[in-house]
Amino acid sequence: MSIQDIIEGKKRWRDHMTRVKALPKDYQIVYKEIQKYLFKVGPVELTDEKGLLSGIVDLFEGGAVLGKGVLEVTGSDVAAFCDELIKDSQTYADINQESFGQKVNNHLKED
Repeated sequence: MSIQDIIEGKKRWRDHMTRVKALPKDYQIVYKEIQKYLFKVGPVELTDEKGLLSGIVDLFEGGAVLGKGVLEVTGSDVAAFCDELIKDSQTYADINQESFGQKVNNHLKED
């Protein structure tokens, strides 16, 4: 990753967070909790330009424009909302499990 890539990534993140800060307060609160949850769970394609967090902001902006409360958009179980969003996404945990399994199998084959 080049310095230019890092700079561009930071710019995109600042632009993204500007969009979040423009949301109504209830949406901002739920977004921040979703962000924490997803950072812990670790889907791989979380922060790229067309990634999951950007899609959530798109959804939230649409809900806010329609005058909906944030829980009307996500449902009352926000964790279940998040889990549904990432159910088919590869996570860092998946990558680590695959790597671990390959290492164990390689060691067993060597013996």
